This record gives sequence, C-alpha cells and structure tokens, in this order.
Amino acid sequence: MAETATLEARAATYRAELIGYCYRYFGSYAEAEDAVQETMLRAWQHAEGFAERSSLRTWLYRITTNICLDMRRAPQRRSLPMDLSAPGSVPADASTLTVRPEATWVGPIADAYLPRVDDPAEAAVLRESIRLAFVTALQVLPPRQRVVLLLRDVLAWSAQECADLLGVTVTSVNSALARARTTLASHEAGTALSPSDDAAHARLLLEYVTAFEAYDVDRLVRLLAEDATFSMPPYELWLSGTAQIERWWRGPGQVCRNSRTLPTLANGGPAVGVYHDVGDGRWEPFALHVLETTEGRISAITHFMGPGVFTAFGLPTEIREPGAAGSRGDDERPQGRPSTRTDEFPSPASSTPRRLTAPHRTERASP
Repeated sequence: MAETATLEARAATYRAELIGYCYRYFGSYAEAEDAVQETMLRAWQHAEGFAERSSLRTWLYRITTNICLDMRRAPQRRSLPMDLSAPGSVPADASTLTVRPEATWVGPIADAYLPRVDDPAEAAVLRESIRLAFVTALQVLPPRQRVVLLLRDVLAWSAQECADLLGVTVTSVNSALARARTTLASHEAGTALSPSDDAAHARLLLEYVTAFEAYDVDRLVRLLAEDATFSMPPYELWLSGTAQIERWWRGPGQVCRNSRTLPTLANGGPAVGVYHDVGDGRWEPFALHVLETTEGRISAITHFMGPGVFTAFGLPTEIREPGAAGSRGDDERPQGRPSTRTDEFPSPASSTPRRLTAPHRTERASP
C-alpha cells in the first residue's frame, strides 16, 4: 500500500500537463478534467502492476490517450461560431439570436490549470498551442491524427515514442502526422505557433478594460484589427470587421455600460471577466471575454456567457460596492477552485482606473 500511495503522489505531479493535453484534444475543460480523473483512478487501480518498464509519464500518457480515444460522450466535434456559418449582421433585436447546445462549442481554459514551464521559448509555444483558434483547428482532425500531432508538434515526443505509446509503427505515426499537418495547413487557423509578447498583451489588456469600463466605443474600435472577429457562444451569430463590431457595441452592446471587470488569463492570453450592473451597488457575472491579438491589435474577441465559466475560473460570484449592505468584497472567490495565475503578464493594477480591480495573486491549488 505504501508503494501505491507513493505512485499516486508521483502521478499527481503530472496532472496539470495531462489536463492541457486532454483540453487540446477535447476543446472542453470539463471533458479534460473527467478524462484526467479517470486516468488517476486507473493508475491507482493498476499501481501494483506498474513495473517501471516505461517512465511513469509515458505510462500515464498511454492511459490518458486510450481514455481520450474511447470517450464517446461528445457526438460531434466542438467548434466556434466561425466554423459553422458565414459572418452575420447586427440584429435589430438581440433576443432573436439562435442558441446552440453547450456541447457544440469549444470552451475556454484558465491558465491556472496548466503546468508552469520555466523555459521562455517552451512556455511561448505551449501558450500558443492552447489558444482558441489552434484548439478549434485541432477538432477537425480524426482522433488518432489529433493525438499524434499533439504528441509530436506540441509535446515534442519522438516518432518512436509515439509509436510505442499507440502500439503502431513509426511509419504509421509519420503518415498520420503528415496528414494532420496537411489538414491543419488548409484550415484557416493554420498551425503557426509564434512567440507571445507578454508586455504587449498586458498593455493591450489594460487599454481594453479601461475603454470597456468607460464604455468608450471609439477607443475600443481603435484597439481592433481591421478584420477582427466577435463571437458569443452559445449564440450562433458572429461578426467580422470593425464596422459590424462597432454597430454591436453602439446597439445591443449598450447593456454593458457601467460594467466592472476582472483581468485574468485564458488560453495562453489575456481575458476579462465582465460583470453587469444589477443595481443596489452589485455587479453579477455576465461574460468572459477571451482576447486574441495580432501585431498589437485585438484580432478576436470570444465571449463565453453565463456564471458557470466564472466559477470554473475561480472568479467571484459577484462584485459589491465597498460598504454596500451585505458586501463581501471583490476578492472573495468560490471555494475549492484555483484562482487564475497572472504572473506571466505584468500586473496593470498600479495604473488602472478606480473600478478596475486586478485579481488576487494566490497559490495554485494542489492537483
């Protein structure tokens, strides 16, 4: 039993990287968490049979990969609105928007769930490989090709290591990788993984939250790339270009006036939790804005709607004006969830407007 407990503790140290692996595979944090939970259960059940013939990491990845390939709970690949229809126009009545089930959509992941990587170059590649566009592009691949591409191009496994894990030949691995790369190259998101500029992300995030809390549409539009996209899963509608996005902000988007925001990190880049004013000095979760950037401009804003995503990110369930009746303070977070890490980007707290509250820095929860 002592050896089993030791193996269990060692296995837990790989939890974060397995979460990242499974998230890229499924495009859903909830499914990734389920797969890793099942991995840990199977590792515990078979601990006495683990004879160290392979490394513990390889053994865990073999278990996890088999679980990913076997899971059938998602009958279709997850997408973003841009994969399902042409861009639309701002409707006269936002209540007419079409909603699709949650299982349709790729979801976000808090950077706090991902492993810490000390090497800057490796960290940059890992962050880029978790961005929404890349994760969505991965969903077009058949499951086995998806696994091979993740192991080879993201995790830098050798062809022989992949072949051993999958129980196939090196030739088969190389063939699957070539087909996967060809498919992704034809996909709009491509496979390019380029270094991130943390300082530029921090500046852009600060400019975005400052403009958004002031609801200064002119300033918001100036932050956008000309061909920026704007989407709001679970709504099917998406917009393309600054003109349409500006129309939204000056139309239905007016409901966001007097919002408060909490900066965070999602999918390897900047994100913002937006809280709507519900009166009585209270703001409630509305949407998590995940920003993608290109050459110093915002190239995509994906809004993940509803309070559930705030809970998953360890963000407060509400914000109250200091001194308001029943106020719990901006820093209270749901219990049992890790807060999002902000150490990769310089904190904007020292230069933010009064209503911009930087998230608490806390230690990440143990796996």
